Amino acid sequence: MTSTRRVFLSAAVGATLLKNQCEGQSTTTKQAVIDCHTHFYDPTRPQGVPWPAEGTPLYRTVLPEHLRAQPQYLPVTGTVVVEASRWKEDNQWLLDLAEKDPFILGVVGNLDPRDPLFRDDIGRFAENPLYRGIRISVQIIEELLASGQAQVLRAFPQHNLSLDINGGPHTPLVVSRLAKLHPDLRIIVNHIGNVEIDGNAPPHDWQQGMLSLRQHRNVFCKVSALVEGAARNGRNASTDLDYYRPVLDVVWKSFGAERLIYGSNWPVSDRAADYATLQRLAVEYFSERGSDVLERFLCENSKLAYRWSGREEN
Repeated sequence: MTSTRRVFLSAAVGATLLKNQCEGQSTTTKQAVIDCHTHFYDPTRPQGVPWPAEGTPLYRTVLPEHLRAQPQYLPVTGTVVVEASRWKEDNQWLLDLAEKDPFILGVVGNLDPRDPLFRDDIGRFAENPLYRGIRISVQIIEELLASGQAQVLRAFPQHNLSLDINGGPHTPLVVSRLAKLHPDLRIIVNHIGNVEIDGNAPPHDWQQGMLSLRQHRNVFCKVSALVEGAARNGRNASTDLDYYRPVLDVVWKSFGAERLIYGSNWPVSDRAADYATLQRLAVEYFSERGSDVLERFLCENSKLAYRWSGREEN
């Protein structure tokens, strides 16, 4: 399909989508575009922030209004925000932020399951219905599996929470092992396993890991950090969808229409491309598969993964 044809089709599907709303969203919302991977923080707080580092381009106040102000290919109508801070009480900081702004549909927190207080903490935060999950590194998951301590993750389905897992290209294989052990655990692979994207066929091991997840219906995948994967080793991230197609085709073959989720990784993604560009690449790809697939990708699948609910405007 030509680039011109893709742009035309995605614009047409997007125009149709904007007339509808994701079931369960606020009745005042006419659009259905949920960004399921953003980060919000405020270095001007008295206590500061542990991330990002001072002196870096990311070290600035980043709140929902700043995302809404970004030029966008399709208007974002809500977000699931991911806590990057290692400070336990920053889970509550995000929940407080979400209470004030219905744009935030859910919070994915940051807790360490190796912490002796993990069960108490997850129970405390899960009392808030906006707390939808926790993100854990693949290295911690590997440690839990190796030590036979993965049963601690049973707390997630007990509290109706999802588990985001972030790590390198071997992440899908680790997730496959975990999903087999815990079929009732909703797992979300972050950033398509952070595979490098260079316009060619992706590494064989990553492909095999991704394809192994076809059989695990409890595993979802965020098409996030796409441009970051293409901006490694001094390269500039391509703006041409065909450059990303070898990777996206494997992801599509692995997860299909019902288990892929839109995410940006904003504002980290700013280091590789502007928001409208990263969004256009994803929308173009899924537009080729029809309006129903695009709507699932942009909204419906995230409801299945995170079990978020619509929020009426204040």
